[in-house]
Amino acid sequence: MFAAIIDLFQKNPKAAYNYKQVSRLIGVEGKVQKMQVFEVLQALAKDGFIEETDRGCFRFNNRATITEKTDRTYIGTLQVSHDYAFLLTDDKSLANDIFIPKDKLGGGKKGDKAVVKITEWPENVRNPIGEVIDILGAAGENNTEMHAILAEFGLPYKYPEEVEQAASQIPADITDEELAAREDFRAVTTFTIDPTDAKDFDDALSIRPTAEGYWEVGVHIADVTHYVKPDDVIDGEAFKRATSVYLVDRTIPMLPEQLSNQLCSLRPNEDKCCFSVIFELNDQAEIVTSRITRTVIHSNRRFTYDEAQDVIETALSDKTFQRDEAQDFKDEILKLNELAHILRKKRFTDGAIDFDRFEVRFVIDDSGKPLSVLFEESKEANHLIEEFMLLANRRVAEFIGKTPKGKSKKTFVYRIHEQPDPDKMQKFADFIRRFGYKLKTTASKRELTKSINGLLDKAKGKPEQNLIETLAVRSMQKAKYSVHNIGHYGLAFPYYTHFTSPIRRYPDMMTHRLLSRYLNGGRSVNAANYEDRCDHCSAMEQLASNAERASIKYKQVEFMSDKIGQVYDGIISGVTEWGLYVELNANKCEGLVPVRDLNDDFYELDEKNYCLTGKHHKQTYRLGDPVTVKIAQANLQRKQLDFTMV
Repeated sequence: MFAAIIDLFQKNPKAAYNYKQVSRLIGVEGKVQKMQVFEVLQALAKDGFIEETDRGCFRFNNRATITEKTDRTYIGTLQVSHDYAFLLTDDKSLANDIFIPKDKLGGGKKGDKAVVKITEWPENVRNPIGEVIDILGAAGENNTEMHAILAEFGLPYKYPEEVEQAASQIPADITDEELAAREDFRAVTTFTIDPTDAKDFDDALSIRPTAEGYWEVGVHIADVTHYVKPDDVIDGEAFKRATSVYLVDRTIPMLPEQLSNQLCSLRPNEDKCCFSVIFELNDQAEIVTSRITRTVIHSNRRFTYDEAQDVIETALSDKTFQRDEAQDFKDEILKLNELAHILRKKRFTDGAIDFDRFEVRFVIDDSGKPLSVLFEESKEANHLIEEFMLLANRRVAEFIGKTPKGKSKKTFVYRIHEQPDPDKMQKFADFIRRFGYKLKTTASKRELTKSINGLLDKAKGKPEQNLIETLAVRSMQKAKYSVHNIGHYGLAFPYYTHFTSPIRRYPDMMTHRLLSRYLNGGRSVNAANYEDRCDHCSAMEQLASNAERASIKYKQVEFMSDKIGQVYDGIISGVTEWGLYVELNANKCEGLVPVRDLNDDFYELDEKNYCLTGKHHKQTYRLGDPVTVKIAQANLQRKQLDFTMV
């Protein structure tokens, strides 16, 4: 059996199979033999001969048998003896440890995590030869492990010195000539509202009444491209990164801190250059007029979301304000909140989907150790900022995308989101029916959205809420960047772009440059070139998201590592051939109950009904079922928690 499976993958190196397909192709029919096939696949994946492309789906790992030099780097732990050293790799795609000559250790010591590049792999030699590119630090230390996660996904964990130097040489002063070329909003009430730990303030809001009885609302965005020029060393590094990366305990900024936290950041009591969308809104939050212009602002106050929420809640409950400074901006915050409420309601009426999930956040100490878990939900202050950012992004996209008759379309960067895959939505609808929920999958676009929102609303506060919201998100397509506009399904906008976060997203910088070009009468840019840039940015966004999830997983395992033997209630969040994934109610940490530990029966996967069923006693474990588990193991190296059923 073992040889037959190896032969199958070697002869079909590009094909991916699950254990049922492998069993059929090698002529295995019995249930017990099929489970043996599955165990062989698990062993081959662990050794790196095959790689898991999706849960339970495997493909031949071409990289496991490289016989030539490669530019790819690998992360692992150094084992150093008197005469030689090896890198024990964390990477499943490489079956062999990497031999490192002593003079290529780069100062690395036994137990260090390191980044290693393969330099040669002679024929008929089991282990490739490599050299240490960087030492991340002692294995197990927080900084080391966070850097290892970044390196694992090919993401940078430090800035090139020449980029830092270039950023430090950019003049901070705004010249008189520059001031004269911009609309001056420094005398208008302006403030920022951001998370407590934020330092890169991308956006600010201004508001004042107009003589005509309307409200002038300015959405002011950091004018990053005023400082970062196309194809300079800073721009090149920013494009390569494409996005800031947000791990559990740190932000790895797209731009050097001199720009992201200082020069471009819209800090209070400082004059700042902005690219702004200025709206005149009536009391029904309808746009009377709008314009896009470069401005200079002077933020009066930096609010955290909690502080702005306190202003809203205190005013609504008619209590006395405890903060005199906040009192000064009470009327402005309340008016913006009132307008945002109307915008939000209209957006959902027009068909936007109400994905308003809570975020899980770790409270960590100075060494990075997780102490507790918090659940943060979006409140009115968050919605206030969200609605005006959406309004500005939509207006900018419409300004370029809505082409007058007789005019040719100009190439632009859009944020697009396709309609859900019908098969995925049908599977989702079949699953939620067991909880008593219904979903109209064959309805029109507007009716489908209404049905999804109704479902999400009904699930709020229920034990299955997080599971249903997670599965609903998985049923959707992923949003991405493209020059080919198809609209944004989730937001129900026919035109949408990213304009409001140029400090942390490169597509926003592209949007700023194209917008400036077209405002100045410039010709359209090459669409194919910009589509390639969009593809790169979408790919980097996904990598950053994967790294963020890996850091959360690491901290979950670390948080639970001193709780071995403790018992928790949870909900089955995933069902596979190899076991059940369970999410704990108390802290949302997820772990695996291996199928081998369900030793009271022989369990088989029923893919259609999302469950494992015992062959003899018919005990069923189904997705969404409440269960009680005991913490059995916390493996930091594999970022995996193992549970046992209680």
